Amino acid sequence: MINMKRMREQLILHEGLKLTPYRCTSDKLTIGVGRNLDDRGISEETAMQMLDEDINIVHGELLKLFPSFSDMPEIVQESLVDLAFNMGTPTLMKFKATVAALNSQQWAIAADELLDSRYARQVGQRAQTIADNIRSCA
Repeated sequence: MINMKRMREQLILHEGLKLTPYRCTSDKLTIGVGRNLDDRGISEETAMQMLDEDINIVHGELLKLFPSFSDMPEIVQESLVDLAFNMGTPTLMKFKATVAALNSQQWAIAADELLDSRYARQVGQRAQTIADNIRSCA
């Protein structure tokens, strides 16, 4: 049986540990401890673990940025997570009129403001779905 602790230590020593993608000496997109993303990719389990982690990160950011986030309807919270996941929380916070409407619980106005943006024109149906979800609370 392989000693996993020792094997990890040896591979980290030889491969290194990089938490952002990089090109290895064979010009393959790589991450972690030599994970060749070009040829091996990741498993669905790993993708879901990464997704859960990203959702939790975005949720935490939104809790800090919206004083009443926890009091918003669940569908609005989920819509904001979707938006921030897609564009990043710093970009979301630049949507001043949308943010103001959300903070004052003016759901229809928030939806309209979101749809009146370059973002909505770029992502199409995704923005429409998010706006519809927010509007459903009006």
